[in-house]
Amino acid sequence: MSDVLDLTIDLIRRPSVTPDDHGCQQLLAERLARAGFATEHLRYGEVDNLWARHGTDGPVLVFLGHTDVVPPGPLDKWTSPPFEPTIRGGKLYGRGAADMKSGVAAMTLALEAFVAAHPQHRGTIALLVTSDEEGPTNVDGVRRVVEEFRRRGQRIDWCVVGEPSSAQKFGDVMRVGRRGSLSAHLTVRGVQGHVAYPDKVKNPIHLAAPALAELAATKWDEGNAEFPPTSMQISNVHAGTGALNVVPGTLDVDFNFRYCTESTAESLRERVDAILRRHGLDFDVAWDLSGAPFLTREGALRVAASAAIRELCGIAPEANTGGGTSDGRFIAPLGAEVVELGPINASIHKIDEHVSIAELEKLPALFLRIAEKLFA
Repeated sequence: MSDVLDLTIDLIRRPSVTPDDHGCQQLLAERLARAGFATEHLRYGEVDNLWARHGTDGPVLVFLGHTDVVPPGPLDKWTSPPFEPTIRGGKLYGRGAADMKSGVAAMTLALEAFVAAHPQHRGTIALLVTSDEEGPTNVDGVRRVVEEFRRRGQRIDWCVVGEPSSAQKFGDVMRVGRRGSLSAHLTVRGVQGHVAYPDKVKNPIHLAAPALAELAATKWDEGNAEFPPTSMQISNVHAGTGALNVVPGTLDVDFNFRYCTESTAESLRERVDAILRRHGLDFDVAWDLSGAPFLTREGALRVAASAAIRELCGIAPEANTGGGTSDGRFIAPLGAEVVELGPINASIHKIDEHVSIAELEKLPALFLRIAEKLFA
């Protein structure tokens, strides 16, 4: 087996469901320490974070990833056990194969190769990985590490996120930004009572329905050249006691905005509040801003990454801002250029998650080529 395949398999064998790193980062730290990297374990709460760096002065290039994976789901649906990596038909199967233990393995090998070939390189080259990327809040992962970096004055100039970005063919998509994510938990209050006496109750479902319909139908902005329009989706609606003859006293609704740079978290909160008040609701809203939108415009990192993809994959990548969120949203506010690129994402979070071995074996060379172009 190739080195990157061997390391990916070793990582998949470790059932590192968020936030349990299950020894993945210790394995990486030991490898990078042998290659001459200074390694530091930053543990916050139940979350492990690894910061490994080589070099001191000059620009800073960081490869960013995560060792945690989502739960495997029903084990009987998997063709082979999710944490027993299996090769079938030129693909490696296992939870985390694409998202993103293959990327973590490839970045680690690229760092080892870079330092071996360029021991006196200028600047700093580093790896940052967390065990809290797939979790619901990401409080103690990269978000917390960035707070520590601000305190230390640690700069980051360029950041390559090894998330699976490719769509149809390896290298066809390079993420150069992400939409912001703003979530809300809405509670609408009514008056509970017997369904046979509508004059003595206030049904919060009936009261909120027109407002929810308006929220769902609202066009929040038109988007722009870099981002699609802001979207809003209701994800959970809960009400009722379970009894068929009781009007509930409260209604709870969860919804999320994926918003572009034409809107702000503040403007969205204000518009939602105005709609709810216009419908006369008795309500509270708890907001959670997971991350603001960011965009990396054409610069040294995008040029280097695009050139490396053309050379190794034979295609020109599409630069876009689609998809969900990534930990790049925490690094960009430090002033860093951020791009995301990795294998095809068709199987991520699914049963029988997998990565093409041919793609996997190209990844270390791709990351290495980017580093060499930036530090040339």
